[in-house]
Amino acid sequence: MVELGLLSLRLAFIGGLYAVLSALYGARARRPAYVRSARHAAYAVHALVAAAVLVLLRALVTRDFSLEYVASYSSSTLSLPYTIAALWGGQAGSLLFWVFILTTMSTVVQLQNRERNAALMPYVTATSMTIAVFFLALLVFVTSPFERLPVPAAEGADLNPLLQNYWMLIHPPSLYLGYVGCTVPFAFAVAALVTGRLGDVWIRTTRRWTLFAWFFLTLGNIVGARWAYEELGWGGYWAWDPVENAAFMPWLSCTAFLHSVMIQEKKNMLKMWNMVLVLLTFCLTIFGTFLTRSGVVSSVHSFTQSGLGPFFVAFLLGVIAIVSALVVWRRPLLRGENEIDSFLSREASFLFNNLLLVGIAFATFWGTIFPVISEAVRGIKITVGPPFFNKVNAPLGLALLFMTGVGPVIAWRRASARNLRRSFTMPLAVGFVIGVVIFAAGWRNYYAVVCFSLAAFVLATIFMEFYRGTRARQALMGEAAPRALANLVGKNRRRYGGYVIHVGVAMVFVGVAASSAFRLEEQETLSKGGVVQVGAFTLTYAGIHFTDNPHYSSMLAEIAVAKNGTPVGTFFPEKRFYKKQQQPSTEVALRSTLTEDLYLVLGSYDDASGLMTMIVFVNPLVNWLWIGGLVMILGTVIVMSPTAAEQRALAAALAVEERGLEAALR
Repeated sequence: MVELGLLSLRLAFIGGLYAVLSALYGARARRPAYVRSARHAAYAVHALVAAAVLVLLRALVTRDFSLEYVASYSSSTLSLPYTIAALWGGQAGSLLFWVFILTTMSTVVQLQNRERNAALMPYVTATSMTIAVFFLALLVFVTSPFERLPVPAAEGADLNPLLQNYWMLIHPPSLYLGYVGCTVPFAFAVAALVTGRLGDVWIRTTRRWTLFAWFFLTLGNIVGARWAYEELGWGGYWAWDPVENAAFMPWLSCTAFLHSVMIQEKKNMLKMWNMVLVLLTFCLTIFGTFLTRSGVVSSVHSFTQSGLGPFFVAFLLGVIAIVSALVVWRRPLLRGENEIDSFLSREASFLFNNLLLVGIAFATFWGTIFPVISEAVRGIKITVGPPFFNKVNAPLGLALLFMTGVGPVIAWRRASARNLRRSFTMPLAVGFVIGVVIFAAGWRNYYAVVCFSLAAFVLATIFMEFYRGTRARQALMGEAAPRALANLVGKNRRRYGGYVIHVGVAMVFVGVAASSAFRLEEQETLSKGGVVQVGAFTLTYAGIHFTDNPHYSSMLAEIAVAKNGTPVGTFFPEKRFYKKQQQPSTEVALRSTLTEDLYLVLGSYDDASGLMTMIVFVNPLVNWLWIGGLVMILGTVIVMSPTAAEQRALAAALAVEERGLEAALR
């Protein structure tokens, strides 16, 4: 079976090369048969990669320790869910999983566009298959997942204990779906540049693919933060780690594109800017992949030092050179037909929003690569830590939060004084009052107070939009309020789904601001019966317990907790020791409510003295970060849901494009 997997990858590599050449020749020579052949070759590549994935999964599940990959990332005591997760737990497996997602998406795109986008599809096929060929080349020639050991291992080394967490069953696949999902709009953008068809068709065709990628980038970042919160035992969820940043940057540029593309659709503006954002987003996904596999940065997320870094650098530089040349070539066609009439307009607010998002992305990028640059230039690696990122990005983030409330409701072209008063008088008043109340209550972190005030402003603007829309529909259609609200959202999913996403964004800001500014932390060493007071919580150490199983041994501290004198439960922070890896792992104990999290970490235990060291965090409002993430995901689902009007608009744009193609051929 292993030989079948290896053969499948080699055939997929050859098939991918054929698809690229056949698609390009068919397009240039106007030979539809070759274009169809390239499409069929793309289907075959997907089938072959899927076969290789199944072979590797079978080897993992059956514990075939003759394979170096299986012996390195699984063991006989590893549970089935984490055995399956080992598919993306190592370098070669994660690359195979990546190319599997890519070829799956390519197949879906081919099926969706069998009867449309005839001018674009050959170049879409060539672009996506070129990317697939790059990853397949790494799997065939550099880091094969089907490498056999000279002598089969008696036992596997086991999966990294940090990855043996249920969030890791979701986090890597989500990020991979987001990363690879960005390939689809990138491929269509390249096709539009090559063919010169730079109207709205490629944007409308890829809109849901872009939302799909953004959905999974959002989910991946939120779930990754939750994994770090629960698994690393440091009381936080985001450390501006280089690989965290690598997942965050394409999310920022993709968010910018989703906002600015609306201006192109409605006003035929920002063509160049939108093209650059699409290309930048894809390049950032490759950059993130490079960071995790090159070993040039230190990160709990990175794979071990490997020789793949130069290949990714060469590929990334090649992509940048090609797309830059295409953009310069098509620059005359990328000029917008209109200009911004006023800074007090929705067009201007979306542009400011974009500049803030790109500014945060650039600051994050610079802070991420600066240690590498400093080491290359001066021979000294200067570490850039959270203080830099917080100092630079916090004010930009607050400005972005303000624009989240302004952009969706300000008028197009030029806002009148009446429009401004109607849209913002009440929300500004609400935000001001909330800020004054919080300040009067004794909260003196100014960033947090401003954040709460701006979040209230954003929520008030969105509430007013829903309220006015519902009342208008009630007056027009005579519907009850719940039905009017449901129909309002159903008929305008893009607009009101976007409002729901913005509600989630405001919640995330509140959760981040409160948990960062007002967190309590205490570390105490206690004997049995010892008591520690942290805020309103009284914690009593009741003893230590030991458990053991074939996979790991564990030590649990029994902690009785009371809040304001009232018992709230008994909690068991845990230390595990994984036997195969000979590595410890922290399992925190959490008491979560809407107002705060009590976060308990077992630091150490001395058997001789019976002393236990415990670390306690009280994180206010942190659950609103996770709730806000779920609301953002809900809003994205609403936005992605197709409407008849959008389908008609896409069909009309395609018809215009096809008529232009037929005229050119005549």
